[in-house]
Amino acid sequence: MTHVFHPTMLREYDIRGVVGDTLSDKDAYAIGRSFATLVARSGGKRVAVGYDGRLSSPMLAAALIEGINAAGIDALNVGLGPTPMLYYAASTEEVDGGIQITGSHNPPDYNGFKFVKQGRPFFGADILGIGKMAAAGDWDSGEGSSQSIDIVDAYVDRLVEGFTGGAFRIGWDAGNGAAGTVIEKLTARLPGEHHLLFTDIDGHFPNHHPDPTEEKNLADLRKLVAEKNLDFGVAFDGDGDRIGAIDGQGRVIWGDQLLQIYAAAVLQDMPGATVIADVKASQALFDRVAELGGQPLMWKTGHSLIKAKMKETGSPLAGEMSGHIFFADRYYGYDDAPYAAIRLIEAATRLGRSVTDLRAAMAPMVNTPEMRFQVDESRKFAIVDEVLDRLAESGAQVDRTDGARVLTDDGWWLLRASNTQDVLVARAEAKDDAALTRLLAAIDEQLALSGIVRGPQASH
Repeated sequence: MTHVFHPTMLREYDIRGVVGDTLSDKDAYAIGRSFATLVARSGGKRVAVGYDGRLSSPMLAAALIEGINAAGIDALNVGLGPTPMLYYAASTEEVDGGIQITGSHNPPDYNGFKFVKQGRPFFGADILGIGKMAAAGDWDSGEGSSQSIDIVDAYVDRLVEGFTGGAFRIGWDAGNGAAGTVIEKLTARLPGEHHLLFTDIDGHFPNHHPDPTEEKNLADLRKLVAEKNLDFGVAFDGDGDRIGAIDGQGRVIWGDQLLQIYAAAVLQDMPGATVIADVKASQALFDRVAELGGQPLMWKTGHSLIKAKMKETGSPLAGEMSGHIFFADRYYGYDDAPYAAIRLIEAATRLGRSVTDLRAAMAPMVNTPEMRFQVDESRKFAIVDEVLDRLAESGAQVDRTDGARVLTDDGWWLLRASNTQDVLVARAEAKDDAALTRLLAAIDEQLALSGIVRGPQASH
């Protein structure tokens, strides 16, 4: 018995597809059997499984567990909940890995799988390996069992364990995503006053798309914070591993700005600690970490890559522009948005300032959103290499951590290849509009030299 996946499904950090088109229950079975075979061959016995609120998730979970069992490995089904709840199960239960079925922030007909194996992220070559095993039918056989447990209350207990925050008036928008029930239970345990939006888990996403990093999806939260005059608001993506936030004036607090707040609090307890952020993060963040006495470290974009770098460096705190925030300080080091919300309350309390004040105190920067250009997959990395070669010749100040991040007197610009799509990603940040225009001209010049025009934005 062999199985071949649709070529678009195996991604850098996860496996995903469109249900009924590129993704079926047969794929879920093959993923379960391949992953469980790997677990068995490294001496493991049991895998945790969780799933998000998408309409297809229960069907895929059943097929996944069937595949896990067919390789002779037991399944621990933690049921419906956010991705960090599955990570929590994988960190605290007697299991040798975990799989979350989730479409994250993609449209409703998408779904997919995120993995953790023996406490480490499972990505890149690991995921390609699953495809190779299935195609070869390289599977163990056996009879595993399946057990279901309810872990929601234990997870919420852990979220509030040792809570040191004060009482605030907060808006919470779960976006009909998988964190809804957790947010209801969590806010009931916190001091202060909490106003909740869209906590009923609904895979149709009837209110807005569950991606808090797109400003238009924060409109309902903004309205709530303004109407009730709340201190701040938080929002969650479809599977609860990314956070969005706004201050009391409705200003967005982007991922790298949240990290400035978290870093100020964490570095009080852990002077000199390393704080990691991805190459898309603001220069203001790296400068602020240094100013606070921490060690700023710029690393590659991608939640799996950041987690691996945290383990390697012993960093207590890391984050991405996209709203993945990782705490290894008093926590497990994975991206958990409900926990990040808790730590925002604690940070404001610890720093003795409102979230609105903390946001207002940040150096004003003008920047572009993430710009994406469709390119031929075969040219994707080649173009970045061409740009790097030309920059090296011109003597520019370049950081090559992940693509090209070029520092000039105006600010900085970035060009990198996406790990998950056939696109190039660019971003620029400057002190003022005139400087930003010059940085964009520099990006356009480099793209033109490689035969690319920065056209209308491809949606993602």
